[in-house]
Amino acid sequence: MTRMFRTAVAAAVLVAALTAPAAAQAQITQADVQRLQDNVYLAERDVTQLRNRDSGRATQLQTELDELGDEVIYLRVKLRKERTLARSEFTDVESRIEGVRTRARSDGNVSTAPAPAPAPVPLPAPVPDRPARTPTSREIPAGTELDVRLSNVLSSATAKVEDRFEATTLVDLVIDGRTLVPAGAVVRGVVSAVEPATRTNRTAKMTVSFDQITFGGRTYPMRGTVTEALEGEGIKGEVGRVGAGAGVGAIIGGILGGFKGAMAGILIGGGGTIAATEGKEVVLPQGTVLRVRIEAPVPL
Repeated sequence: MTRMFRTAVAAAVLVAALTAPAAAQAQITQADVQRLQDNVYLAERDVTQLRNRDSGRATQLQTELDELGDEVIYLRVKLRKERTLARSEFTDVESRIEGVRTRARSDGNVSTAPAPAPAPVPLPAPVPDRPARTPTSREIPAGTELDVRLSNVLSSATAKVEDRFEATTLVDLVIDGRTLVPAGAVVRGVVSAVEPATRTNRTAKMTVSFDQITFGGRTYPMRGTVTEALEGEGIKGEVGRVGAGAGVGAIIGGILGGFKGAMAGILIGGGGTIAATEGKEVVLPQGTVLRVRIEAPVPL
């Protein structure tokens, strides 16, 4: 009897040892889903760079990537609600995003056989001094700030996580004498967290970020966080071109009619978290000007 009992215990321990790693492996966390979102940003950058070489294939991949971005949002919401997520569902989306990156970075000429060694050729005669070609690059540097006007109302009382919203840039972004982003460019944002005010929670909070900017018929991925909320009443006249170094803060110079400065009762912390004081909701009316900091370079 004792021998049978010991055998049963040993079998149970063995089964537990074999199944424990699998159970641990099945645990998907919000950090894993955030890593998927980061991979989507990287894939969007690869597709943007591909557009200069093959615009047709870039458009096709961007459509596929947009669908994957929606699937990542679905996984995030599902994990938050159900507290669990199948690893097979996670790895399927992960592998498809990586597939888009691989295709975006390839030149379209896939060959499994090694290329034959080229035949030796005579060296060319020396060429007179020739100016070297320097590659031209256009990008919005990290740390750049943009002033954008909200196209719709944002409120912690009604906003939901993953809600989308839009804003438009107020002035041209001019760097080194070149206009990188024109006034009127559409910037898309998303609500990533929200805490409405309650009787027990006297500080309403809402975290927003910006992930896309569109102008000239093209959309570019970006990472931007809010650093300041400014109150104003409409635009006074036409928004003209603003010289280098005058983009941020130009609203103080009178581009906004009735400019009042920072919004009262609104505090902004790290990561774009906006908080309201005195137990009120965070309310950003349509037309509110948000100052957005670019967190990573944006290739154009």
